[in-house]
Amino acid sequence: MVNDGQPVNPRFNDDVHFNLVSGPPRYRNHTDKPVRYFTVVDKQDGAVLGWVWAGDEDDAAAWEPRQAGGPRAANEGGFWIRRLRDGKQRGLLPSQALAELYGTPETAGKGRPHPGSLTDAPNADAVEALAQGD
Repeated sequence: MVNDGQPVNPRFNDDVHFNLVSGPPRYRNHTDKPVRYFTVVDKQDGAVLGWVWAGDEDDAAAWEPRQAGGPRAANEGGFWIRRLRDGKQRGLLPSQALAELYGTPETAGKGRPHPGSLTDAPNADAVEALAQGD
């Protein structure tokens, strides 16, 4: 095949099929229903890095980095998100995954659950508002 004297790769004529592939199991990342959450603080200096929240009604759970925490807080999210995905893969309800994370004070990441911080919020937006504060 030639186009203006230049050869054309025959693969450009192939019929391409795109198949939707799902990723790892995960909880929904938003809910308008009540949630429980806890604060994650830096192991070294105690600075707030963010919050982990979960709500069973919508099968939702997520990490909310503290905006004022900058890249350190955002990067810490990868650790908590992986742990939430692990809980989902093992068939845990979001509240069960949250309890498991909160009950593990020595984590592999830079942050740890702040003791006594497990509490309730009316929805995920309330936790996001915490993250946007300061």
